[in-house]
Amino acid sequence: MPAANQLVLGADLGGQPVGQLLRLANRHGLVAGATGTGKTVTLQRLVEAFSDAGVAVFAADVKGDLCGLGAVGAPQGKVAERIASMPWLEHRPTAYPVTLWDIHGQSGHPLRTTLSEMGPLLLGALLELTDSQQAALYAAFKVADREGLLLLDLKDLKALLAYLKNNPAVLGEDSALFTTGSSQALLRRLSSLEQQGAEALFGEPALQLEDILQPDRDGRGRIHLLDASRLVHEAPKVYATFLLWLLAELFEQLPERGDADKPLLALFFDEAHLLFADTPRALQERLEQVVRLIRSKGVGVYFVTQSPSDLPDDVLAQLGLRIQHGLRAFTTQEQKSLRAVADGFRPNPSLDTLATLTELGIGEALVGTLEEKGTPAMVQRVAIAPPQSRIGPLSESERGALIRQSPLAGRYDKPVDRESAYELLSARAAQASAEAAAQPPTKASPADGIGDMLGGLAGQVMKSAVRQAANQLGRQLVRGLLGSLLGGKGR
Repeated sequence: MPAANQLVLGADLGGQPVGQLLRLANRHGLVAGATGTGKTVTLQRLVEAFSDAGVAVFAADVKGDLCGLGAVGAPQGKVAERIASMPWLEHRPTAYPVTLWDIHGQSGHPLRTTLSEMGPLLLGALLELTDSQQAALYAAFKVADREGLLLLDLKDLKALLAYLKNNPAVLGEDSALFTTGSSQALLRRLSSLEQQGAEALFGEPALQLEDILQPDRDGRGRIHLLDASRLVHEAPKVYATFLLWLLAELFEQLPERGDADKPLLALFFDEAHLLFADTPRALQERLEQVVRLIRSKGVGVYFVTQSPSDLPDDVLAQLGLRIQHGLRAFTTQEQKSLRAVADGFRPNPSLDTLATLTELGIGEALVGTLEEKGTPAMVQRVAIAPPQSRIGPLSESERGALIRQSPLAGRYDKPVDRESAYELLSARAAQASAEAAAQPPTKASPADGIGDMLGGLAGQVMKSAVRQAANQLGRQLVRGLLGSLLGGKGR
């Protein structure tokens, strides 16, 4: 019989249960393998085990079939045979407490955050900014913080950029970082983001982390699923940036827990390579740091991808549980990657890890867990236990019923647009126009016109000289300030 304090994954070659100690489940993990080898079913089994242990789960549903967790399973065929081969397995077909989310609010509750909460570092990565554009964005966020201008949605940021373009004196010492070219580039990037439908991500009511952590009424951990079936293809940067924000927000808000019997939350990031693709080095370093430290907050992070090589080495080194489904190696490069995967496990004298990787059948995996003291256990060939919920997606009517019956129904569904930067800056502009209209007109003399013309010519000469000096100074400022700017998060 499996121990009560384990996340049971399946059975070894001798038919004995294999699992990870629950108290070590905050040491993160990896589920990898080629398409069609059974990663999704393994992921479903792991999510169920966390929920049964009372641990909350947030997972990305990339293929759209993980939502079967919300329906009762009906095992038959090979699935029923697998269950019968594990007499110790207490398999009871059941539905799990699932909350559905969707950034666009179509197949789940709308999922939002605000620009102020996301901060300029993550937003800059989302917009794929250059160093100078990133510096301009930081300068804009500093003004927003200083003047109490809430940045909730994209129209707030666009209004702020237009305001700073027309009132550069407000920037103070950061004026050299905010050029006309950088502001125009930022506005173009924001327009491009809107065309991807990303404006739906920003606004209120924003996601409250305590809503994710609340257990179900029966004590099981609630499973929160983000429908990313469209998002990951149409706007992969939006998908990756939201998950990075969620990870960073959990790290900042959750208190230290020390050693605990079980994690507080398990995060599952499917298509994990997107989190690191074209990510600025400053952001990647911060992500690696958060992954290393967040386990002390009681959060386990599980990456789901095709190959371990999709993740940086610094992240791979922090993963305690490794579940590797079958891989295929036809080219020299693939064979080299295969050897690297095999070398990532603690060797087992009775198992040829490299050969087994290409022999694994559907629903089988090489599994490396952690021993009692936290050291890696020897790799084992494991038949994954089937999930108790449905293998396959929900119907539209079943999905709709889950949304209506959700404990969060009505809380996030209606957007709220409270007073923020857009409204405050619009009011300032209206007041300035009214004051200008109230001023009596002045008559211009011919001398004034000549003076203006001469002043304009002198101004052009002066601007040319100042521009050359400012360009050189600006480059020095950017190089000097970026190091400190990129390390912080605007609020």
